[in-house]
Amino acid sequence: MGILYLVALFIALFGMVMLDRRFRLFFWADARRAAIVLMAGVVFFLVWDLLGIGLGIFFRGETAFMTGLQVAPELPLEEIFFLTLLCYLTMNLFAAAGRVRVRS
Repeated sequence: MGILYLVALFIALFGMVMLDRRFRLFFWADARRAAIVLMAGVVFFLVWDLLGIGLGIFFRGETAFMTGLQVAPELPLEEIFFLTLLCYLTMNLFAAAGRVRVRS
């Protein structure tokens, strides 16, 4: 059960990829630009997390659903995939909202 959260994140990421592919929202609209934007967002939030950890604001929560693997002290492996999902979801929503606004 220690990888349940990671598996859930992969399933959610797969769903984002399928929505992106179906509606050509982000990567399927412009893969180069999407990769740059996604990486910038993930790096921004990783730096944010590391600063919060360094300042003693953020701590790793203990749960049986996580792998227990850490990328850095108090930074679980799952956090990278969560941040990727968060940024990908945001960009898909942004692209979809832009299309809805244009049609109105």
